[in-house]
Amino acid sequence: MSEKEYDAIVVGSGFGGSVMALKLARAGMRVCVLERGKEYPPGSFPRTPAAMGRNVWAPRRGLQGLYDIWSFSGIDAVVASGVGGGSLIYSNVLLRKEPEWFVGDELISLGRDSDHGVEFWPIRRKDLDCHYDAVESVLGPQCYPIEHEPYASTPKTRAMAEAAQAIQHQLLYPELAVAFSNPGQAPAPGLPLRDPPGHNMYDVPRQTCRLCGECNAGCNFGSKHTLDLTYLSLAKQAGAEILSRREVRSFWPLAAGQEGYRVHYVVHTPAREGRRYRRKDLPASTARARYLILCAGTFGSTFLLLRMKKERDEFAQLSNALGCRFSGNGDLLTLILRSYHATDRGGWKPRSIDPTFGPVITSAIRVPDALDRGDPPRDDERGFYIEDAGFPAFVSWLLEAAPTASSFGRLIHLLWRYVRRWLGFGGTTRLSGGVADFIGSAELSDSTLPLLSMGRDTPSGVMSLIGDSYLDVTWSLADSRAYIERVRAMSRRIARALCGEFADNPMWLLRRLVTLHPLGGAPMGRDAETGVVDSYGRVFGYPGLYVADGSVMPGPVGPNPAFTIAALADRFAGQLIEDWKAKTMR
Repeated sequence: MSEKEYDAIVVGSGFGGSVMALKLARAGMRVCVLERGKEYPPGSFPRTPAAMGRNVWAPRRGLQGLYDIWSFSGIDAVVASGVGGGSLIYSNVLLRKEPEWFVGDELISLGRDSDHGVEFWPIRRKDLDCHYDAVESVLGPQCYPIEHEPYASTPKTRAMAEAAQAIQHQLLYPELAVAFSNPGQAPAPGLPLRDPPGHNMYDVPRQTCRLCGECNAGCNFGSKHTLDLTYLSLAKQAGAEILSRREVRSFWPLAAGQEGYRVHYVVHTPAREGRRYRRKDLPASTARARYLILCAGTFGSTFLLLRMKKERDEFAQLSNALGCRFSGNGDLLTLILRSYHATDRGGWKPRSIDPTFGPVITSAIRVPDALDRGDPPRDDERGFYIEDAGFPAFVSWLLEAAPTASSFGRLIHLLWRYVRRWLGFGGTTRLSGGVADFIGSAELSDSTLPLLSMGRDTPSGVMSLIGDSYLDVTWSLADSRAYIERVRAMSRRIARALCGEFADNPMWLLRRLVTLHPLGGAPMGRDAETGVVDSYGRVFGYPGLYVADGSVMPGPVGPNPAFTIAALADRFAGQLIEDWKAKTMR
């Protein structure tokens, strides 16, 4: 088979890769996107226990699913594998990075600029605002329509509003990449959705948000404006090739005198799903392009660069900053259990929060940073966001079905009523009330409010290789301990405001964190001494090689990072197009 040639090869289809693909294709470039995962049209996301058990990325076991779960020293992480990347499982929030949180030259005066635990951003918010706008124009976000029913009655949103007022913080309603209505129509759940021209390459019906809380499990109703239904559909329409199940294993520069890179990848064929296989046994191919853009995510892109630096002499000059500045974006999950509120008669009763109703996140509370006052960064005053976090209804059933003394007692009571009647001892012939008693008030699941926090943790983690095949991350809880305790203290305040019990997530009991937003590893910097790429995503010392994903973050974004990753990719793409046009006009 002849080797295909492109102007640009994009590795990965998440918030960096999809934005790159569309912008480059619209500029007239021949673009190929290589994505290791498969397509997930609306309606294809698993829900049964058997299918969910197979819905992980573990090719050696024949599993080509959506969730890629990692465990490192002190921290665990969950990322996505599929056409559309993290947008398939994220919580839809589009918040811009705060202007004050772009930590910059003030660190030079502190003599800490070379410290890997201190971030330096070579760009400012003003450099990204037009790119944020460009991303919004494609994703078409909407705020949660709290002025309309049934949205105004969303219990968890109302609880957050009450808590924000009690602790004297403003409640924000961030833009969400979710369709609650068609243009010009009032919002309502489950309406047929009219796709803008060029969106929805699957050509399947979509609906406005059904308020089912299944955003992180994949939206089977197509209500989320995921990247496959927006950017990648438009990129394909503009001529880009979107190739799924293609996992890039290595790349190298073309021969002397030629500009560009050759990419080697393997194909995870559908026929191999369900049985063990080795990557070396997969069909393999190569492609070449003048520009290679790594957008495989913090783990994927950093792993590829670390491997190439170790295995190929051509990449020996990659920056020594490669692998540094890892951050979990301050992710911390806490819980409010058994929340109560006062009744009109002066008593108390369980508060119905119903975390299954609505999209996963509807609102946020912003906690300020020392940087907001213009002060130098302080470990004990790092800013963050706390957001309401819902979950699908099947999680409520799991919680209520968990064996407890209370549930066991209710079961025994129901069985005794049934057996007593069966043995002829009389009693009522109607067991409906007994069944209702057995199910109970479902107080645990109904009055629980998960809180998802994220913010400016300390980006002191280091990524490295174990042998030739495994990625490792060394991350110290101690470096971010002051930040974490500040988040937990604020979560306790919210719990008290809602008359609920504060609880850490079970992983915290083991002093481990779980991040959904891993960042860093190939950070931006002024030069090769301080970063792997420049402020336009260009790898120092390697013309034509770019990185455009979460790995380029020199520190935490603060709010949900997807929007900032996409805006940076839009900025990087503009510079790449200028370079391409200049070279093609010679």
